[in-house]
Amino acid sequence: MTIYLPTIKQLQYLVALHEKGHFGRAAEACFVSQSTLSAGIRELESLLDATLVERSRRVVRFTPLGNAVVAKAHRLLREAEELSDLVQASGKPLAGELRMSVIPTIAPFLLPRILPRLRKERPNLKLFLREELSGDAVESLHHGRADCVLLALPFPTGEVEMEHISEDRLFVAFPENDPRDPPDAIPASMIDEGRLLLLEDGHCLKEHALAACNRPELRASATVIGTSLHTMVQMVDNGLGLTMLPEMAIEAGILRGTHVVARPLKAKHASREIALIWRRNSPRADDFRLLAQELRAG
Repeated sequence: MTIYLPTIKQLQYLVALHEKGHFGRAAEACFVSQSTLSAGIRELESLLDATLVERSRRVVRFTPLGNAVVAKAHRLLREAEELSDLVQASGKPLAGELRMSVIPTIAPFLLPRILPRLRKERPNLKLFLREELSGDAVESLHHGRADCVLLALPFPTGEVEMEHISEDRLFVAFPENDPRDPPDAIPASMIDEGRLLLLEDGHCLKEHALAACNRPELRASATVIGTSLHTMVQMVDNGLGLTMLPEMAIEAGILRGTHVVARPLKAKHASREIALIWRRNSPRADDFRLLAQELRAG
């Protein structure tokens, strides 16, 4: 009796559809046409002699068996990725393809000064970058879409290994000539909860800032509106309030050309830890430690 096994490609199509919930978006994520993806999933269902996806014009709904197959597919795809990693790890150090997810409050400030040197000193490394919020980035790591993640801690990451990159102090940014501008650092008690502007939910910097201030009323009263740190700075520059910025953004010149000043936040835990994380027991752990060294040198 001949047994036909699902292909890696078919499982990738199924997982993408489960994540995107839409045939068109799933096809884009897999870099194939919608008809190709749909045909691949139908072939998988025919092979398994089971309905995995209920289709209608507006809704894609997975059957209970379909959800179980997706969970298993995630593990199989991760194993396949690690097989490829094992082969790459046997070659030159820090060479070949490497996919790194980076959170938005790090990517535009740290990477521009690191990538040119990395390309020059590691010509055999093909680094593919993906900017994602912390939760999405960690999910990408555990589902095999990313090999490593550059993010800020504390944040729940699951079972991973990590390398410390740096400590990134938090600053309070406000319009210049503010009469309450202290000469050095700003105690959390001085922050007016009615003026505090924060990044929208999903950005871990919001939680780091609120935790550092340790004032419950700030969580209740702060305006959560910004989609990026650059947007927050523009809002402060237009007199709409004050915000929190990481030191790396200030060093990268985010306040250049504005009438915004920043002072260090004076609090017990007024910083975030920048770290590189990867899946536990990854065969490319040595590569990730080398990459962490390169990031620290930047």
